[in-house]
Amino acid sequence: MRDIKVASRYAKSLLGISVEQKQLEEVYKDMQMISSICSQSRDLRLLLKSPIVKSDKKQAILNEIFGKNISEISGAFVSIILNKKREGLLEDISNAFIEAYKVYHNITTAMVTSAVELSKAQKEAIVKLVQSQGKEKVELKEVVNSDIIGGLILRIGDKQVDESIRRKLVDLEMEFDDNPYIREY
Repeated sequence: MRDIKVASRYAKSLLGISVEQKQLEEVYKDMQMISSICSQSRDLRLLLKSPIVKSDKKQAILNEIFGKNISEISGAFVSIILNKKREGLLEDISNAFIEAYKVYHNITTAMVTSAVELSKAQKEAIVKLVQSQGKEKVELKEVVNSDIIGGLILRIGDKQVDESIRRKLVDLEMEFDDNPYIREY
């Protein structure tokens, strides 16, 4: 819990600096790249959290990985993170920055889980549905999970609508289990 608060504070600071320097979009792309690389590489995450590896070695490795691919502000920020011994939080900070960016631009993320891939028309209908709830900009993330059998699960923030066949079957099973008219011997 404490790490999430720390990551959020660093992310808000970076957001403020990038807005002030008018480089918000470049820093956003940098943080997306850092988050993506950190989430894909278990070895990098372990290296950043390792107390055995010295900070200068970590700095050299991060310069090699990101080097010329990130903006000056993002590079300086990563250096500050290393100097403050917070390199283990780099992925969390980049994810917190992405969330802060979405809040700053009033972007709502809607996650749709379906048994099969949705068509373009279905995606547009879901976006319009979310926008009708008072959300201006909607980012739609799609997850295909055949375990739900059919239907879909729509999650927006902390709210979820589960209209999957699997959920309906579970509800029906629970209803039959609670049937008072069936005598069990």
